[in-house]
Amino acid sequence: MFKAKTPHIESVAKQESFRSAIEKLEKVFVGTTNVYIDFANVRPWSEKLGWHISPKRLKQFLESFEGMGSIKWYQGELLGDSRSASDIKRLRDCKYDVRTKPVKIIRLSVDVSSISMQSPDLLKKFVRTALLRKYDIETVEFLNQKFKEMNVRGIHFIEDRKCNFDVEIGTDMRVDHLTDGVDTFVLWSGDSDFADPIKQLISEGKRVILFATAGRVARELNDLVPEGLFIFDIFELRNMICWKGEEILNSTKDPISGAPQL
Repeated sequence: MFKAKTPHIESVAKQESFRSAIEKLEKVFVGTTNVYIDFANVRPWSEKLGWHISPKRLKQFLESFEGMGSIKWYQGELLGDSRSASDIKRLRDCKYDVRTKPVKIIRLSVDVSSISMQSPDLLKKFVRTALLRKYDIETVEFLNQKFKEMNVRGIHFIEDRKCNFDVEIGTDMRVDHLTDGVDTFVLWSGDSDFADPIKQLISEGKRVILFATAGRVARELNDLVPEGLFIFDIFELRNMICWKGEEILNSTKDPISGAPQL
């Protein structure tokens, strides 16, 4: 059963297109429902969607469903960064069960001073081997020249950030299944690494719902639909969970998924 937590959600829920989305979820949110939000996987969706997910509105929306249990949010923290600390505080203020760990910052050299301009050695750090094999010498030289231009500007390394919660999320889902009597598992991610834990949960009679957006779901997860995985396109929830001011007023359809928007 759905009972809107806020006047905003109540107003949107009365619109026909969004009512249809809610009715779909009322049918699949069965019994005690836990939610697992893999933020590192979800955050890039905004580039494809053209709008952003509001953690506050999302929490209010999810808690509008009867039987909602723990809502876990997994996010890396940049230690010593005030904005990162503020973001995590806001999540805790929203009463999420926040799981965090330090983001690893990896320094990658882009210094070409010690290699031949025809050498692919530096490119191997950034280009998959299967693609690199397709490059001719001219392409390798061109890309190394770009590295050299960066070196002239004083750039000799770049920083890459890494913080993966796949193991933690998979473990939490399994532990919750064994100890908390959860009936429905809701995962916000499209990562193929979750295929095995999802398949196991389904095989043991649990209901698993994947929230994602078109083009962001791994093939391994799509392959589980015949086995019982339900995939829900978040385009159908835009006005309920987007940032304030990003709502759209006219009825349209997403050109990729065909899902209605308002």
